[in-house]
Amino acid sequence: MTLATQAIGPYIFRMTQLIIIGGGLAGSEAAWQAAERGISVALVEMRPGTTTGAHRTGNLAELVCSNSLGSDLPDRASGVLKSELRRLGSLLMTCADRTAVPAGGALAVDRDAFAELVSQKLSGNPNIEIVREEAVSVPDGPAIIASGPLTSSRLSRAIAELSGEEHLFFFDAIAPVVSADSINMNIAFCASRYGRGEQDEGDYINCPFTREEYEVFVDALLTAERISLRSFEKLVESGVRAGPHHFFEGCLPIEILAQRGRDALAYGPMRPVGLTDPRTGRRPYAALQLRQDNLAASMYNLVGFQTNLKFPEQKRVFSLIPGLEKADFIKYGQMHRNTFIAAPKLLRPTLQWHDRDDLLFAGQLTGVEGYAGNIATGLLAGINMCRILNCEEPMVFPQTTMLGALCHYVTHADMKDFQPMKANFGILPQLANPPKGKRPRAEAYAERAKDALEDSLR
Repeated sequence: MTLATQAIGPYIFRMTQLIIIGGGLAGSEAAWQAAERGISVALVEMRPGTTTGAHRTGNLAELVCSNSLGSDLPDRASGVLKSELRRLGSLLMTCADRTAVPAGGALAVDRDAFAELVSQKLSGNPNIEIVREEAVSVPDGPAIIASGPLTSSRLSRAIAELSGEEHLFFFDAIAPVVSADSINMNIAFCASRYGRGEQDEGDYINCPFTREEYEVFVDALLTAERISLRSFEKLVESGVRAGPHHFFEGCLPIEILAQRGRDALAYGPMRPVGLTDPRTGRRPYAALQLRQDNLAASMYNLVGFQTNLKFPEQKRVFSLIPGLEKADFIKYGQMHRNTFIAAPKLLRPTLQWHDRDDLLFAGQLTGVEGYAGNIATGLLAGINMCRILNCEEPMVFPQTTMLGALCHYVTHADMKDFQPMKANFGILPQLANPPKGKRPRAEAYAERAKDALEDSLR
């Protein structure tokens, strides 16, 4: 293996085998995987010197949207991916398990404790040097680009120049967070849907709506003032010719979803199925769920309530939610620009650049969606870069595994309707003899994925 001497901004790297740009989920996992295999890594993260507008700290692997990594159930697609990550020795999954907070069948974390633990692990690895500089160019030698959806304008321009393709971007939204002691528990109640969760009282706080309360809330939501997208379009100052602005379907602002029909929320993030209001003994017409956001259980986030309403409007409209009449909003929801490349044209299933063996991309920049997907591509990129530097063939996991299916999707999708994709059973090859029933089919997919992964590791 050769050592790279390269420049990223004013910083000169010597005696470094690999440069990784981006200290988010994917970059952190990639750095760990490569370092644990003996590769000397320079992990370049621009925060806290250069901020994004969405991040709060300079910690590595900071979560800026939800604190949930999705379902951890073995018969759910997200749970299958997490099982694969644990089997493959993911550092970030270990850190998530150690900083988990109650969330029913999901894996949610205390976001500060999680990021601090990841930062400690990476800082303590002798093969990792953490460089606090903004990367403004694509390295000439071995590199992994995992700069994430909020890639800086100068690096975005460098990637666009390299690719010869226009960047795509969409607007993503963050949900508000309220203090636990400001929730009116005379109205709200603790429960997980269908009684799931380890605590007898349930892992979620639920705010139940009557039909009349729901109608009042929807009317207020539809007429509330929003922040103009022009202020976010100013983020696009890189000279990159961007495609039309659009929202990612998997993370629609609550006010956009409400425009699709008066009952869109009641059948979406506010669906009341599996819940019983203890005050009435009946299922509410709709329900907002609040999920614990930190280990101290002092903060809760509004599940599925990503928004672009003006901050005073969020206070006014969300205070109409039963149980949140006097809610103390610790953090308001906001919009931010997410950037991703035209991966089907530019990347191979190994995550290698189409015409450069020693340049890999990972994380949301590739078009994977969801925290677990970002971690997974970072893990694969770290493993594959190590194999490349050791003159070994990079790995492609079977499409019957969730990791393999995700990488295959983002590198083979039709560009006409290419959008970020998270783990789901729909991207897996169909079962030869699928059993009847949704749960038996999911269990069969999960078992096949487990067997495929074990076979690939032999």
